[in-house]
Amino acid sequence: MMTQVQGEGSGANPLRSICIVGGGTAGWSAAALLARVLRGSGCRITLVESSAIPTVGVGEATIPPIFDFLRNIGADEVEFIRRCQATFKLGIQFRDWLHCDHAYWHPFGNLGVTINQRPFHHYYCRNLAQGHGESLADLCPSVALAEDGKFAFPSPDGNWPGGAVAYALHFDAGLVAAFLREHAEAAGVERLDRRIVGATRGEGERIAAVQFDDGESLAADFYIDCSGFRGLLVEETLNAGFEDWKRWLPCDSAIAAPTAAQQQRAPYTVATARSSGWQWRIPLQHRTGNGLVYASDFISDADAHEELLSGLDGEPLADARVLRFTAGLRKRAWVGNCLAIGLSAGFLEPLESTSIHLIHTGLNRLLDLFPDRGFDPALADAYNRDVWREYAHIRDFLLLHYVPNRREGEAFWDHMRSLDLPDTLAEKIELFTRAGRIMSKQRELFSDISWFYVMHGMGLEPAAIDPLVDVAPSAEVRKVIDQLSGAMKAFRSAAPTHDAILERLLDPSETRRPHFGTGRGWATR
Repeated sequence: MMTQVQGEGSGANPLRSICIVGGGTAGWSAAALLARVLRGSGCRITLVESSAIPTVGVGEATIPPIFDFLRNIGADEVEFIRRCQATFKLGIQFRDWLHCDHAYWHPFGNLGVTINQRPFHHYYCRNLAQGHGESLADLCPSVALAEDGKFAFPSPDGNWPGGAVAYALHFDAGLVAAFLREHAEAAGVERLDRRIVGATRGEGERIAAVQFDDGESLAADFYIDCSGFRGLLVEETLNAGFEDWKRWLPCDSAIAAPTAAQQQRAPYTVATARSSGWQWRIPLQHRTGNGLVYASDFISDADAHEELLSGLDGEPLADARVLRFTAGLRKRAWVGNCLAIGLSAGFLEPLESTSIHLIHTGLNRLLDLFPDRGFDPALADAYNRDVWREYAHIRDFLLLHYVPNRREGEAFWDHMRSLDLPDTLAEKIELFTRAGRIMSKQRELFSDISWFYVMHGMGLEPAAIDPLVDVAPSAEVRKVIDQLSGAMKAFRSAAPTHDAILERLLDPSETRRPHFGTGRGWATR
């Protein structure tokens, strides 16, 4: 919970003005959060966007920290769900990635329970090695609910299985930007509908002012570049440089087309491997989002379009749109008095729904290292180092979905198996396949259990299991697994459908609302 204290800043040289260049999810997220944090400081926040320039607007899936951001800006989660046509997301189902006709889950939430201080995935691996047949759905509540098309908020007591559920949202990105804009403007952010054509530099690596197409200009102390892939300020004006990761992540194009809403809206994202990339399906209240992410070196745009259409569940509601991108990040996201956020800072394909999360972590990092008008270079240096670590961590996790594939005879998938991996990923895979261990670092987005879900799903098996697991007698562990499996059956049987939960939230007469992400159930507000 964020406690807001109003009053004058104590810094000797505080920022007096911030100019956010570009709207969309990135720009209006920045505006909404900064307006909340800087309320009462006297700092003027101006967002400049042109209604003649469309935003990318296809980011439709998130991960659980989205609720932290909504709380931090003071948004009402139920209102957000209603206004943004949102549905719940328990995880991602990956189809055909290991090989055709194979599927696995990367769910949110926990697997089983800790036994003798050892993570449960070690016992799960031993259980399989001993010939027992429990699946993830028998021991992971989020998978069980997803498979049944159901949904449940974490149980009030936090006990397993309800306490192991975690969730995020799917939503309409265009509606999200409008929601955030309304929120930010109500908090005092000024919006200018102007077209920026460039910027002038001041002393050193600083922006002096942005230039409008009518010859006028706007000066500010601090600039946040949310201009998209172009990087109008950070790249075109300040020459931050770009670190290209296409050698590891060759997908450089996406084509998107919506279809009608599903009759039963699934509480999860589907990512299906295709000939030269993968296809997403994201259920919203009012429509289904679909798209194909592909490597243009392996398939033409025309063939990609046909492949997308062949994988749709219905007729497209609009013409397909093609987007181009390059995986990687700015060599410096923060240069002088300019910070890149969102696509201006970098891009990693949306396989694990991290794009919007990277906007929010970029903003949180800014708050951790917030400058005054002196712009101490140490702040920018620390910020840029941390950005690189975060992007490299996610890059490695995305690669893990591709590298172990067994889709022999397909050029793209053969290429992905032959990659020369980053040392960080190669070491992680070796540690797991040899000893069954996963060593995530503090503050990394994907924890040990996420790595396990994908490693296990992609067919990686440990040659040895943690010997501390054998301290617990097999018979006693089996009793625990039987108890968990029994509790899961009762839990998934009693859970309501995803659509039933949505109908309740969308009912204007409903006065009881869930405590999102707190595990305290429903309450009257």
